[in-house]
Amino acid sequence: MKRKHKRLTFVIIAMALLGIAVGLVLMAFEENIVFFNSPTDIMTKQPGPDKRLRLGGLVEEGSVTREAGSTVTRFKVTDLENSVDVVFDGILPDLFREGQGVITEGKYANGVFSASEVLAKHDEQYMPPEVADALKKSGEWRGDETTTNKP
Repeated sequence: MKRKHKRLTFVIIAMALLGIAVGLVLMAFEENIVFFNSPTDIMTKQPGPDKRLRLGGLVEEGSVTREAGSTVTRFKVTDLENSVDVVFDGILPDLFREGQGVITEGKYANGVFSASEVLAKHDEQYMPPEVADALKKSGEWRGDETTTNKP
């Protein structure tokens, strides 16, 4: 085999190995690329109790309850199609309230999402694009296009 053919064979093998490595990495990150999951996604996928994930949607009206003498708060996050019970032990953001967009991070087990972090939207106009898309997909979108994507 000529030197030129050996070099070409090496380059082809290296490119094939690189392609396989990229494919494996993308397969491993497939579920984690999503910024958050809607309540419908959680109900459909039923993730394992050890998997950390983000849950996003609206805080359901009339669902917020606080345990007396502690920082534990219970509420429901909805995409207006399904709801997920959330338990959070900590101080909620100032902008947290019923009917507002929220993203929680934590684990889902036994039908309850145990949140370790709660993020509320930062003003009256803004809604994360993913929350708006989930609401539009469920047919429950009530805003106009100007309320989405405004920082």
